[in-house]
Amino acid sequence: MELLTVATASLLAGFVDAVVGGGGLILVPALFSTFPNAAPATLFGTNKGGAILGTAWATHQYAKRVTLPWRALMPAALAALAGSFCGAWAVTLVNPDGLRKALPLILLGVLLYTLAKKDLGRHHAPRHSLGTQTLIASVIGVVIGFYDGFFGPGTGSFFVFLFVRLLGFDFLHASATAKLLNTATNGAALILFASKGHVWWQIAAVMAVANVIGSLLGTRMALARGAGFVRGMFVVVVSVLIVKTGYDAFLR
Repeated sequence: MELLTVATASLLAGFVDAVVGGGGLILVPALFSTFPNAAPATLFGTNKGGAILGTAWATHQYAKRVTLPWRALMPAALAALAGSFCGAWAVTLVNPDGLRKALPLILLGVLLYTLAKKDLGRHHAPRHSLGTQTLIASVIGVVIGFYDGFFGPGTGSFFVFLFVRLLGFDFLHASATAKLLNTATNGAALILFASKGHVWWQIAAVMAVANVIGSLLGTRMALARGAGFVRGMFVVVVSVLIVKTGYDAFLR
């Protein structure tokens, strides 16, 4: 029953993650409620082990249908990986409580900006040369990668928003790009957790299969329905993130 519960949660998380990110909203609470006595680090490590294949699979599926600027994105993925390692190291030295309280307000700003700009992310119109695009993408990668390693909630949504706002991507291309960078940050975290023995590999393997199935379904729906659908999902996921992070920061 425990495996069925986390596998179902992983499938749903894979679907949401493939469209716009935010699958951790489903999978992490499911792991904590299913295994309440487990060490948090082990559950976080198992979550990364279960989610990384789905994210990588979504990247592969998007890449077959969406043209991505790989020469700009590969350095950005490496920057995201390095940033995630640094963030994971920093959290051992600095208390993230200040960021925890600021996060719902930051997300609220992202949501209000997206709603105010009705055409934001509806059309794919990259606005920079390759060199500038590479630089901006790499800065996004290292900053949000650091955030993912240091704290984490909403990483995929931040990637999507910044690629839309700063590089002129539509929501579909931004989501595809976010999957690549999120795969890198998940990989960095997984290596760190695994090196400390904080991954239940058998459970992670079952979750990974379910996550890939959910990822396949989510990717197909996003590609079929386009940027408008992804934008709508982005608004929903960010709204849920605001409620969840606000509750965790101020009411729990």
